[in-house]
Amino acid sequence: MDELIEILEDIQPDADYETCTTLIDDGILDSFAILSIVSELEDAFDIRITPAEIIPENFNSAKALYAMVQRLQG
Repeated sequence: MDELIEILEDIQPDADYETCTTLIDDGILDSFAILSIVSELEDAFDIRITPAEIIPENFNSAKALYAMVQRLQG
């Protein structure tokens, strides 16, 4: 989870990833940030994120992102 938080903070440093659950809904992450996150997560965790995975439910919080990463690693 720490590595994920570091990636998120590098891409969008002004968000509270520990508590925020509306990263997409509130426009904190825009489409460019999402594409950057996808690329970084694929490299860092050796996973493949398909377009079907790029939905608000998977990107609204760091916890949701981490759950997606774990699911894709399994």
